Amino acid sequence: MKSIFKLGVFQKLQVIKQVPMGVYMSLPETIRKGNEAKELILLPKKEVPKDTVVNDLLNVFVYKDSMDRLIATTIKPYITLGEFAHLSVVSVTDIGAFLNWGLIKDLFLPFKEQTYRVKKGDNILVSLYIDKSERLCATMKLYELLLHNPPYSENDMVDATIYEISDNFGAFAAVDDKYSALVPANELYQKLYIGQKIHARVKSVTDDGRLTLSLRQKTHLQIETNGKIVMEHLTKHGGFLPFGDKSSPESIKREFQMSKAEFKRAIGHLYKSGKIIIKENGIYLK
Repeated sequence: MKSIFKLGVFQKLQVIKQVPMGVYMSLPETIRKGNEAKELILLPKKEVPKDTVVNDLLNVFVYKDSMDRLIATTIKPYITLGEFAHLSVVSVTDIGAFLNWGLIKDLFLPFKEQTYRVKKGDNILVSLYIDKSERLCATMKLYELLLHNPPYSENDMVDATIYEISDNFGAFAAVDDKYSALVPANELYQKLYIGQKIHARVKSVTDDGRLTLSLRQKTHLQIETNGKIVMEHLTKHGGFLPFGDKSSPESIKREFQMSKAEFKRAIGHLYKSGKIIIKENGIYLK
């Protein structure tokens, strides 16, 4: 029979009776009916507020203890059902990982819900869900869970966390750790990793309310930034770089973390500014 208590959220429950272990609680009398009156949940003694008496209403969080029994707590966990939070990995076992979420019993993260094999000490962005066995678990697979229609428009700057990386699509990100976003593969001129924090520009908002992000600034601003990168490389390499129109896009991306088109715009800007000399074998610091 399905429990009358809601897993993973805070709810107002009424103290039914006091026992040496703590207090037993149930739904408030005003909404309790029939067999529901028989189901009780324990709030352990150490968490019972001082001067609590029968019929008091307490706001408690419901989860399952190490014996898989429903139990109430007045402690606020770091995450509740449907929310997103950064949690630390406290251990990894043969069945998955366990996360610190502020409660006595650690939160289970199954292997199948990991976007990479986590290790002890990792700090990862997860959401909380109820699995088929009616247990609270964490997941790193956030694509279907993140919110749409964020309060951002094209060219706004946002902060996001990378939570999954795809060779085909790019880097999936959570803006403000709750809104769905993607850094497309053609925007990845630098290596990103899961858990990385990025500051990015909103390139577009899709019809379904997801954000497409760019790690680049608007073109005229990016030219200045890329020009500084080229100048730094020139200074570091004694005033000469063997790169030009015939250089491959791959070699330019590897050396400067920019596209060939961006590189050509940058050196064109530096040439017009009188800072470099462009020759057939490369570019020289003037």
